[in-house]
Amino acid sequence: MSISTVSLPSRRVLADYVPTSLLANVLLVVGGAGLVGLLAQISIPLGFTPVPITGQTLGVAIVGTALGWRRAVSSMTLYVAAGLAGMPWFAHHASGYPSATFGYLLGFVVASFVLGQLAERGNDRSLASALGSIFVGEVIIFAFGVTWLGNVLHLPAQKAIEYGLTPFVIGECIKLGLAGVGLPSAWRVVDRISGQ
Repeated sequence: MSISTVSLPSRRVLADYVPTSLLANVLLVVGGAGLVGLLAQISIPLGFTPVPITGQTLGVAIVGTALGWRRAVSSMTLYVAAGLAGMPWFAHHASGYPSATFGYLLGFVVASFVLGQLAERGNDRSLASALGSIFVGEVIIFAFGVTWLGNVLHLPAQKAIEYGLTPFVIGECIKLGLAGVGLPSAWRVVDRISGQ
């Protein structure tokens, strides 16, 4: 067997324990988008920046990790596309093109891909590796978001960070902890139920 034909086996993600069917996959994708849309409604506006505090990044961490990269990317693409088309599930029940904060939405899609890939390698099964994976997802989201925000508002890098990252660090640490503890705990329940 040549090296080019050897591939690393992917591990199962949490959603793989749902009976497989087209309907189940569609429901997982739509449900993931709905979860992020619901968490977007936990929204606290800040007067000095167009970026509100929301629960969206927690949703992206859960969706990206629990669904695996294919379903997660589909789910976040659906979330962004439906919101752009008029579904009022962005922060503050908004829809349409959010020019200053659109970078965060792009970051959701990219982060869901990376989080799903990491989950398929088993990185969501222990506290340390889950925290590491979710941290990577957070970095991706904020890298896209802050860069976009700075470009749209013509801000220097330091000001873009002040508007798009600094106010959210404490909240993101809390969400990181919730997802980092919750995902390995979910695996322990699944392993117990499945007898592994």
